[in-house]
Amino acid sequence: MITLTRLNGQTLVVNAEKIRYVEATPDTLVCCESGEKLLVREPVQEVVRRAIEYARLIRRPLTE
Repeated sequence: MITLTRLNGQTLVVNAEKIRYVEATPDTLVCCESGEKLLVREPVQEVVRRAIEYARLIRRPLTE
């Protein structure tokens, strides 16, 4: 799960594994598998960075 910010400043948590694509329209539009579309304050690169960070976190070995 990643934390993002709606345009009105409200924080929301999104399941990063359910994101289908992200685009700049010029606001950042996050499109989910369900068809839901979210406009967020974070730039595209930041949404991608957070999604990658989340994926690395949940896929790392339990014993390090």
